Amino acid sequence: MGDTGGAVPRPVSPRSPRPMPRLAVFALVVCALSVAAAVVAFVEGSFLGIIWVLLAGVTSNLAWFYLRKAKAEKAAAARVSP
Repeated sequence: MGDTGGAVPRPVSPRSPRPMPRLAVFALVVCALSVAAAVVAFVEGSFLGIIWVLLAGVTSNLAWFYLRKAKAEKAAAARVSP
């Protein structure tokens, strides 16, 4: 029940550039794909595009949430470490 064999995360200094949160990137990709699907659906005359527009709205909100969360965590880490 001890070692899980996982790598030990290295500490990140506050000045090093941090990558965009992975969940935010995934949400943006899904948002872009759902917008494209909505456009295709409406061009073909299908009202199923409304579902794609709703999905785009949800995923854009998720991306916004995860970006703000990462920004808040970064600011909190900067306040804690001198």
